[in-house]
Amino acid sequence: MAIQLWDPVREAVSLRDVMSSLLQDSFVRPGALLGDGGPAMLPLDISENDNEFIVKASLPGVRPEDVQITVHGDTLTVRGETKAEQEKKDEHYHLRERRYGLFQRTVRLSAPVRTDQAKAEFQDGILTLTLPKAEEAKPKQIKIGNGATSGQVQAKAIQGQDQAKAGQAAKS
Repeated sequence: MAIQLWDPVREAVSLRDVMSSLLQDSFVRPGALLGDGGPAMLPLDISENDNEFIVKASLPGVRPEDVQITVHGDTLTVRGETKAEQEKKDEHYHLRERRYGLFQRTVRLSAPVRTDQAKAEFQDGILTLTLPKAEEAKPKQIKIGNGATSGQVQAKAIQGQDQAKAGQAAKS
């Protein structure tokens, strides 16, 4: 059996290869946003108030008829396609970074939505969805009550104090 000397350069190269492989196989890859194979993920802004959700998505260069929006209960799906320009035979690209192809995003909202009252607007490449919350999802105020009005409660408290004073006076 031959003895091998430790070579730190060889170890550093293998560490670099491992890190490169780890980054390539990681859960979040830069190429995932560019649509390398499957549908690209669509970034969204989602806000809410007491009555509705507001969803905004940037869709530059996408025509409204190329976008499909579905809501089922508390699940929202936005999907569509960006179409590529036709290449001309006399043009040669030096750089081509704009994304073309399918995109899709599905998110669960924190409450069900009234789909019959939902609205979608598309202006200047921004899709804005207004999704009203279902009635059972809206916050409700619950009043405390045990059959006695506040005046009755105060009167009972005063009677209790008077009885306690009378009891102390009788002991002395």
